[in-house]
Amino acid sequence: MLPTNPTLTQAAADVLNTASPLEKVRLTRLFAAQWQDGAITQIGDTPPPPPARPERPVVLPPAHMPKRTTGGSKGRGALLHALAHIELNAIDLAWDMAARFVDQDWPVAFYDDWVQVAVDEALHFELLAQRMEPLSVSYGDLPAHGGLWEAAEKTAHDPLARLAVVPMTHEARGLDTTPSTTLKLRRAGDGATADALEIIYRDEIRHVAAGCRWFKHLCAHRKLEPVETYKDQLRRYFPGGPKPPFNAEARAEAGMEPEFYCSD
Repeated sequence: MLPTNPTLTQAAADVLNTASPLEKVRLTRLFAAQWQDGAITQIGDTPPPPPARPERPVVLPPAHMPKRTTGGSKGRGALLHALAHIELNAIDLAWDMAARFVDQDWPVAFYDDWVQVAVDEALHFELLAQRMEPLSVSYGDLPAHGGLWEAAEKTAHDPLARLAVVPMTHEARGLDTTPSTTLKLRRAGDGATADALEIIYRDEIRHVAAGCRWFKHLCAHRKLEPVETYKDQLRRYFPGGPKPPFNAEARAEAGMEPEFYCSD
């Protein structure tokens, strides 16, 4: 039986130890509500475990995944399945962020941000799962890749690296690509799925903003220059860096100035 009011890091571990996507979503909402209502008051020091995974989907290397498309019900089903897999991983990433770096003496606002990100990602998974239903696709029916969690593993030693690579690079890429995908879905007559992606897009701007905010906070604490530090982290953990085209407007709204992602 799970503790009624665990520490925040124990709550994170319980979510990460849960393989069922629906149970992961339920626990995320339960523990987030306890944190936000003040029922959970202690951060704790429980180490975050590797996330438990359901038996399906089959996980393939990113290079072996088929190209995403919005064409036809089969293409849209595959697209939504891939996005749902990303959002499920993002739930784990948010809880891992809240629990892994507790030795950094963060303000409470840091934990507030990542708990809310976890709640948002849980909603996103549900929205995408719901949109798969009319296409006769369920999560686990199609293969998926583990690239996002691999990025988390590479950066597990340092929050500066994690913030640079995950929210400021991987999630920021979603800001670049989602508007065109949404437009294609509307043109294909799938307004309901486009509406779901609009919700996800607005939330992801806030998530990238959280990554930028805490990256800059940590740079100030370590007396580092943010832009060059970001680029240094990418040279180490994301060779090649982000690729254009960039959604400059959304990135600016998230606090990511062009100097971070434009070539010298």
